[in-house]
Amino acid sequence: QVQLVESGGGLVQAGGSLRLSCTASGRSFSMYTMAWFRQAPGKEREFVAAISYAGGRTRYADSVKGRFTISRDDDRKTVYLQMLELKVADTAAYYCAANFAGYVSDFRIDFWGRGTQVTVSS
Repeated sequence: QVQLVESGGGLVQAGGSLRLSCTASGRSFSMYTMAWFRQAPGKEREFVAAISYAGGRTRYADSVKGRFTISRDDDRKTVYLQMLELKVADTAAYYCAANFAGYVSDFRIDFWGRGTQVTVSS
């Protein structure tokens, strides 16, 4: 069992930046492929970014490529999402997810976090 806790959300102006963190409890964090999803009001939850176990591969949604960076620190059992050049359209609740030994190209959700809100004002 893995529990995920997100932090780092908040209110920021368009063009600003935020760094989200997701810290896991439980064993074998290094064997989990990790991802970020987001859900805006009235919309379905969508994929944002993923990073493989061992950190060798990443994948991004087209809407965030070049602006967001996913990374991980297995010693701290934490995955990060650095968000730059934020847009109003990035406003959403951001969720961390874990997939044991998964693939960034075919991410299957084993565990979810509860989310952290990101609000970008114009």
